[in-house]
Amino acid sequence: MSTRKLLVDVHTHVYLPRYAAYLRARAVAPRIFSRPVPGEPDVEEDRLLILENEPSGGRPVGPQVYWDKSQKLAFMNRHGIDVSVVSSANPWLDFLPASEANSLAKELNEDLEEFCSSSPDLGSPTSGGGPSIKRLYGLGLLPLVSEASLSDVLKVITQISSLPHLKGVIMGTQGLGRGLDDEELEPVWGEIERNGLVVFLHPHYGVPSSVYGGRANGHVLPLALGFPFETTIAITRLILAGVLDKFPSLKIMLAHSGGALPALSSRLASCIDHDPVVASRLKHNARYYLGRLYFDAVAYGPEELGFVSSAIGRSSTYDDPSASASAIPSLESEGKLRVLGSSRMLFGTDHPFFPPLKATDKWKSVTENLAAINAVAGWGDEEIEAVCGGNALRIFDLV
Repeated sequence: MSTRKLLVDVHTHVYLPRYAAYLRARAVAPRIFSRPVPGEPDVEEDRLLILENEPSGGRPVGPQVYWDKSQKLAFMNRHGIDVSVVSSANPWLDFLPASEANSLAKELNEDLEEFCSSSPDLGSPTSGGGPSIKRLYGLGLLPLVSEASLSDVLKVITQISSLPHLKGVIMGTQGLGRGLDDEELEPVWGEIERNGLVVFLHPHYGVPSSVYGGRANGHVLPLALGFPFETTIAITRLILAGVLDKFPSLKIMLAHSGGALPALSSRLASCIDHDPVVASRLKHNARYYLGRLYFDAVAYGPEELGFVSSAIGRSSTYDDPSASASAIPSLESEGKLRVLGSSRMLFGTDHPFFPPLKATDKWKSVTENLAAINAVAGWGDEEIEAVCGGNALRIFDLV
């Protein structure tokens, strides 16, 4: 019995109405506010300001793609996307006190369950029949904020696990305020692992804005570099803390193809090798852990995706913590490693961000990422189909 060819978007966001109402009530970022449209003083537009001092005063926001389910489905239909695994977009609950974050997390998880469960049926994903799946599934929210009660966080994990259309959680890099390598989070990782949920690790803060200089470069440096660097540091801290050794079945998916981790993994391994204190914590060479992670395929270029796939595929070569450059694969085996690495990469769009410049255009986040997946050297039809949908169906337990 084979799985039908489906296009599954694992990186797609929503600002649910309840959440948008919270943002409207705020006077500082994150917030939604109204202002006159430039050149049309009698016309108001809503704008979303995620961080203070954002270029252009934030971005236009409205129900058309941010919280209207029919518009999310229309976007999917226009671009041939069969299933979307939807997650709340940053800044999640980071700006709220612990008690408020806890209550809102539970409410938003229920809202997201309704958002997904009321979406259309797609039918059975397997050729031999079987249970039907929905067009929409979701990743819930945890009240991971400073001063949060660990018992409250664990209870929300239980709630998410009980909601049939929520398949994991989306998480920023702050944890309880001390990062994801905080020892107090270990019960959280254990409970997530026990329930088989996927963690989607997504950036929000970037790197300090002072490094960007004074030239007006808009959103380019924060989004193109700041976000991936934040993810790189967060997941590296998690690896160095031994979390992936302690919880070997934990499923973590990294946004934006893992940031700079694939490119810097060998440098990371060398630095660990020369720091015995850190090296003694880990059971494996640093490069091994890339094969324990999942990566969205939001990189926009076939060369970049191919490199990430190769870095994932070679991970088993570095099972031994003392592995060195002598374990570098030959060119003959490179293609096999790239095929192997494709099993941990998944298509995404980052919708509703980066909209087309013209209403008649398709979204480049779809067309360019799909074109990149189809052009990766060494990937055949089987690997392309897996990255486009088969991997997601398996990882999120949709089949």
